[in-house]
Amino acid sequence: MDIAHFEGLIAAPFTPMHDNGSLNLDLIPEYYDMLKRNGVMAAFICGSTGEGVSLSMSEKKTVAAAWAGCTKDDLDFKVIMFLGGTCIADCKELALHSRDIGIYAVSFTAPFYFKPANVKMLAACCLEIAAAVPELPFYYYHIPVLTGVNFPMIDLLKEMDGKAENFAGIKYTHEDFMDFLSCLQYKNGKYDMMWGRDENMLSALVLGSTSAIGSTYNYAAPLYHALIQAYNLGDMAKARTLQQQSIEMIGLLGKYGGIATGKAFMKSISIDCGGFRLPVKNMSKLDFEAFSEDLSRMGFDQFCSK
Repeated sequence: MDIAHFEGLIAAPFTPMHDNGSLNLDLIPEYYDMLKRNGVMAAFICGSTGEGVSLSMSEKKTVAAAWAGCTKDDLDFKVIMFLGGTCIADCKELALHSRDIGIYAVSFTAPFYFKPANVKMLAACCLEIAAAVPELPFYYYHIPVLTGVNFPMIDLLKEMDGKAENFAGIKYTHEDFMDFLSCLQYKNGKYDMMWGRDENMLSALVLGSTSAIGSTYNYAAPLYHALIQAYNLGDMAKARTLQQQSIEMIGLLGKYGGIATGKAFMKSISIDCGGFRLPVKNMSKLDFEAFSEDLSRMGFDQFCSK
């Protein structure tokens, strides 16, 4: 199976919701148009940012169908469906649904309740799900800060190599640059290694990364396009300045309570995705006012998506 490597920015979209917590699927076509307008070339849906673990199976299917429906005629824009990680049977069911509605690829993360004892067991999980949809590229999603599963990914590549033709690579959301470089170099770059830490993009570019998946590409894609361009032109001083700008912007997530702050960023660019579901804490009205003032002070309107 010939699987092309991704190049450029891949957004991890927020799942739009109404004030009562129900899905707001009508917003997804507008969301897709905004990503396209800002040079984003794919969407990784229902992942951490998309609250996939807080959605029911039927909800995940309807979100996937909404993204598939509005992107079906766009061959230049790919949709990757995050399947989950706890229940293998559910992951296989969702993978089959993704195939049937025209999703480009699927992704799976480590089971995080009954955790795999070693890389061989993790690979066994990946192989079972990948085998259910041999027509679709299959990506492993490495995010040990949330799963608590932190095997070296170079070991997973070696364990998976040659056992599933549709195994495409890894979404790498971790800070182990030694392991990431080893994965990039494995078998002359055979596998697609998509960087998942927006605040460390420049370091990943230096190692040879050509694609990145992240939440901040939803609302600040121009900043990262400029960073990539500066790096490609050899202007490291500018690239470092832009990465620092990214770090300061991302610092607001911590200042205002974490992942739900991302939806406040979206509201600031007129894509109102509502709030996060429990147990995530949402921003108060008073905090949003202070947050908006911080955005103004940092000149967010000069580098945000529009």
